[in-house]
Amino acid sequence: MPEVIFNGPAGRIEGRFQPAKKRNAPIALVLHPHPQFGGTMNNQVVYQLFYMFAKRGFAVLRFNFRGVGRSQGAFDHGSGELSDAAAALDWVQTVHPDARSCWIAGFSFGAWIGMQLLMRRPEVEGFISIAPQPNLYDFSFLAPCPSSGLIVHGDIDKVTPAKDVQTLVDKLKTQRGIVIEQKVIPGANHFFEDHVDVLLEECAGYLDKRLGVATSAA
Repeated sequence: MPEVIFNGPAGRIEGRFQPAKKRNAPIALVLHPHPQFGGTMNNQVVYQLFYMFAKRGFAVLRFNFRGVGRSQGAFDHGSGELSDAAAALDWVQTVHPDARSCWIAGFSFGAWIGMQLLMRRPEVEGFISIAPQPNLYDFSFLAPCPSSGLIVHGDIDKVTPAKDVQTLVDKLKTQRGIVIEQKVIPGANHFFEDHVDVLLEECAGYLDKRLGVATSAA
């Protein structure tokens, strides 16, 4: 898992990249929670998602948004972070130009950034959105949502009440041509404390189903 530094719109960006063994393997980008509330690319959920994709042969990148760790710049309330994510995807595509597809996974703030990015990048064919926060961030840009994906949240999330996530899911499910799956983790809070294993099982199961894997490789 080599450490990488690449250029972003606010200066250098620090990341961790796992190359793929196959030239046409898919790409995955994993986005971390809110930078001002301790979110980094080393968040446990982000770290585990990174390895989930790596185990399945993806070329996968996780990175620190601007102003986090060794990434230059300062927090930009989402606009700059979206530019960082776009630059990160550009970098992976440069390193891995023969990729046949792309996935984005994001946790909390990272889910909001990830879903904005998939609106701008038609090559994104799947997403995993963990604990999105439609009560705090505007998701009206998903009109329509261009890709099928998974939305996962806990049923005792105090940061984002389940009913708010449900409203978002219900809105997306009315759109034709895509399939939005929803998983609610019983007893899980916003950070999935003591429930990370269950969260990862759900994510891995969904990814395997989309990839056509008969049995889970998790």
